[in-house]
Amino acid sequence: MSQRFATFREFYPFYLAEHSNRTCRRLHFVGSCVVLGFVAAAIVSLNAWWMLAALFSGYGFAWVGHFFFEHNRPATFKYPFYSFAGDWVMFKDMLTGKIPL
Repeated sequence: MSQRFATFREFYPFYLAEHSNRTCRRLHFVGSCVVLGFVAAAIVSLNAWWMLAALFSGYGFAWVGHFFFEHNRPATFKYPFYSFAGDWVMFKDMLTGKIPL
């Protein structure tokens, strides 16, 4: 990951290449669904602890996918903002069928 990206548009193909393993992508998808559920719980209950649970569950699922299935280091460590955006764009692409689950 020594290259630098000036825009998210440049970064996203790299991000997708780092998620070529189907199990890793599925874990990202499940983690994102859990995050959305926890964020909804935080809003409904007005309890901010759900946001902490969302943070841990989202990264937990993703990092298990990277360390045990993809066998690479999550892009979050070097590109935290682009990686966060990439998670949600990839989630949308999986929901719409653009990327297979």
